[in-house]
Amino acid sequence: MKLIVRNTHKYLSFFISIQLLLWTVSGIYFAFNKIENVRGEQYRLQPPFKYSFKNIEFEIPGATSAVLKKRLGKTIITASTKTGMRYFDEEGDPLKKISFDEAKQIVAENTLLKPIAVEEVSESKKGSEYRGRQLPIYKVTTRNANDKEINAYLNIFSGDIVAIRSAQWRIWDLMWGFHIMDWQERDNIDNILLKIFSVLALISSLSGILLFFKIDIRKET
Repeated sequence: MKLIVRNTHKYLSFFISIQLLLWTVSGIYFAFNKIENVRGEQYRLQPPFKYSFKNIEFEIPGATSAVLKKRLGKTIITASTKTGMRYFDEEGDPLKKISFDEAKQIVAENTLLKPIAVEEVSESKKGSEYRGRQLPIYKVTTRNANDKEINAYLNIFSGDIVAIRSAQWRIWDLMWGFHIMDWQERDNIDNILLKIFSVLALISSLSGILLFFKIDIRKET
């Protein structure tokens, strides 16, 4: 029995050693990096907002909720409906998407970043920086005070900066892929490979503990 336990521990440990190393390295990276900085919160500004309600009086059919926001100094309404998000100005007219120049202006006014170029992204890609965000979306290429390139992603109607992606975030995202063993989409924590290796790691740990106590008992006797 002891030989079976010893061999189980030996070969399982060897088999999963690389993944155990990746779990450890990624865990260390997570522990030493604040998630707020990974998300780029340190680059955001919070300009004071002043809302005017006197002109806002209209119905939004099918809306389940509505939020007042500011877009380049003007009050806008973003509404959640059964068919998706809708955007209106104070008079209730549908909003047109912001221009590239307006996208740069929004980034300049609401972050510490210097906008350089803008492009519209309309196709979803696996593992992309903007995954999980409503498309189409604006990608604004910027530079920070250290002249490092950082991407800001904007909602093309509301102008909301929905994501800020730096090299720090990309490393975090890579480590997260290693951690959950999903190297393409890096979102699926319910994948079969992670479950198998987790169970094997548990068996390896238990067999190691069992071996430790077996050896200690033999030494005492």
